[in-house]
Amino acid sequence: MRVIVIGAGVVGAAAGYELARSGVDTVMVDAAREGRATSAGAGIICPWTSRLTDPDWYRMAAAGAEHYPGLLAALAQDGEKEVGYRRVGALRLLAPGTEGAAKEAAESVRSSVAARAAASAVAGEVSLIDGAEAAALFPPLRHEGPAVHVAGAARLDGRLLCAALRRAAARHGARLIEAEARVEAEGDRVGAVHAGGERLTADAVIDAAGAWSAALLAPLGVRLAVVPQRGQIVHLRLPGADTAQWPVVLPPTRHYLLAFDDSRIVVGATREEGSGFDHRVTAAGLAEVLDEALAVAPGLAGATHLETRVGFRPTGPDPLPLLGPVPGLRGLIVANGLGASGLTMGPYAGSLAARIALGTDPGTDLTAYAPLR
Repeated sequence: MRVIVIGAGVVGAAAGYELARSGVDTVMVDAAREGRATSAGAGIICPWTSRLTDPDWYRMAAAGAEHYPGLLAALAQDGEKEVGYRRVGALRLLAPGTEGAAKEAAESVRSSVAARAAASAVAGEVSLIDGAEAAALFPPLRHEGPAVHVAGAARLDGRLLCAALRRAAARHGARLIEAEARVEAEGDRVGAVHAGGERLTADAVIDAAGAWSAALLAPLGVRLAVVPQRGQIVHLRLPGADTAQWPVVLPPTRHYLLAFDDSRIVVGATREEGSGFDHRVTAAGLAEVLDEALAVAPGLAGATHLETRVGFRPTGPDPLPLLGPVPGLRGLIVANGLGASGLTMGPYAGSLAARIALGTDPGTDLTAYAPLR
């Protein structure tokens, strides 16, 4: 059996790894396009604090967080022990106020997050702390209100994870072709993929090409409702600061702050609809990200600007991923549309796609994630 995975970002690399570990003839085809979402993603693993209430979104996001310990253990066995993953905790910042309605609102949020976390093996303890306690955990922070602290939240480096998955897949026999792909159909099924001057026959093809998938599948008559959403994300450095254990910070807006081991702080990100594939850092985007970051963490004002990354999130018609077999075209599986949740859900979604390709039970109901909805 041969399965071809198109796109070797985190979703495709995870699918390729799972397939190769299962002994399948696996080929990953990747065009190495500028702006892939995995390379720019923040790497926050904390679905329990999300304001999204859709139960199907949360089910996938929570399963994505739960998937990591097993995946990391498998990668370690294959010699890949460092992907920047660390359970550093997270702070969801709440509006100021310690009495009356504000206090009740804060307790309501804590209770809601705690209810989600209680069903998780990795979420850890959930508590309500004050601004001073929050600043002790993330020193640049200046917050007058309370914060919900989730001890088990994690962060990871998407680039390191993706590279580790690719190398581990290769150790199990997977092949990577860096080229554009074209899918060929034979009647009512996919038959082959053209890439790098080769025609590769396939028993199944997994589309994990992210924001570029609509153009990939259009020649087959498949209309995939995925469009690029530009995200600009800024990397800063506080020289001499030991940032390794700083928690993820989640302000009341959709922005965020998180830290890595090398005195690096990541702040982001814009969510720009209608951007197309315009891979530029813009003045407005940079101003938005920095203004939002400094509003909650003025202690970052003296940080050094290292780089601004730009990525195109593959966004679908709603927050749910597009995941499952394509009706009317046997052998074609879509794993796409994860939007801003790519590094939370990505490895799990890739694993599910691999199981579908293998014809095994994915272990969860995928009805809500129908790829052509």
